[in-house]
Amino acid sequence: MSDAFEDMGPVDFLVIEFPGNRMTGEGFPLLLDLVDRGVIRVLDLLFVRKDVDGSVVGLELADLDGDGRLDLSVFEGASSGLLGQDDIDEAGMALEPGNAAGILVYENLWAAPLARALRRGGAQLVAGGRIPVQALLASLEAAEAAEGGDGPAASRP
Repeated sequence: MSDAFEDMGPVDFLVIEFPGNRMTGEGFPLLLDLVDRGVIRVLDLLFVRKDVDGSVVGLELADLDGDGRLDLSVFEGASSGLLGQDDIDEAGMALEPGNAAGILVYENLWAAPLARALRRGGAQLVAGGRIPVQALLASLEAAEAAEGGDGPAASRP
């Protein structure tokens, strides 16, 4: 195993859909903050659009910044080579026609020390996943209802 891999934290990806191709840029300062604070490292960031005919096309960062209010140049060249055409096609299948998406691959730098220690001890990740917020909220509401509460608000003071 190479030293570079040995030092890495877990790597995740997100596909974020923007209905109607509306990207306000509101999340970019927060993404930059995570990078600046060393919480994550962006490995890949690319944008795609699904046309009404179902075709998926890549978007250049310059195409997204037509109004001059959002400086995306910091993300130019964020490409590790991890994403291939099959990944882009798969992301496109999740999109509704007429919408765009950002595909983000990032390393969880905050978890790198734990990952290194576990690997040194011979441990390896054998499964992972993410619980959607909607599923978590539905589960909490069902638990509250079973206890006779009125939902998540019932547990607040």
